[in-house]
Amino acid sequence: MCGRYTLVKSAKEVSERFGVEVGKAYQPRYNAAPTQLMPVITADAPQGLSWFHWGLVPAWSKDKAVSHKLINARAETLEEKASFRNALQRRRCLIPADGFYEWKPLGKKSKVPYRITLLNEELFAFAGLWEEYEDDEGQMVHTFTIITTEANKSLESLHSRMPVILRRDSEREWLKPDASAEELRKLLQPYPASKTRFYTVSSQVNSPATDAPSLIQPAPAADQFGNYTLFG
Repeated sequence: MCGRYTLVKSAKEVSERFGVEVGKAYQPRYNAAPTQLMPVITADAPQGLSWFHWGLVPAWSKDKAVSHKLINARAETLEEKASFRNALQRRRCLIPADGFYEWKPLGKKSKVPYRITLLNEELFAFAGLWEEYEDDEGQMVHTFTIITTEANKSLESLHSRMPVILRRDSEREWLKPDASAEELRKLLQPYPASKTRFYTVSSQVNSPATDAPSLIQPAPAADQFGNYTLFG
């Protein structure tokens, strides 16, 4: 599962890491949430960032509200699901990020938010799929989903799944137009536990309306009254 993530590095850092033009629309995001416009890199336009809505809407779907349900796609069933099969073959993307959030259950109602990053909090790319459709006004709308896999040995204490973080030398392979299904499957593996870290953050991250630098700062799992943070 991946329902929130971060992209807080500067435009220059993103440009240098991925070799793309970033553009004036870029700004750091401390709490990216579904339906929001976020940058992706596609094989169709690898020279720059494209801005797509998070939450996949297949072109053939009559229910455009389905995006709320398709923010993630399970790596194990991509070839079986009609919602993802065509995109896997033709519309893959890189989703720049430098962290993501997960909530660890504590009892029936309590959940503590954690931020997960690579060891040095460097930039990386999630493996993603994208789609496009024409809205009622005749405008093309682009959407994407983040692929998930089994959690690594470190993160499984938080959740059973994690987003697919591509190895740096695999990012261009993921975008390669003629990549076979077998080649793609090999890329969709859990990122090594030894190269990830996590820490508790403020429960303010629970609100998608909150997007501030304070969200990525370490915070105790209990508030000033000794209560566990709650997921609202």
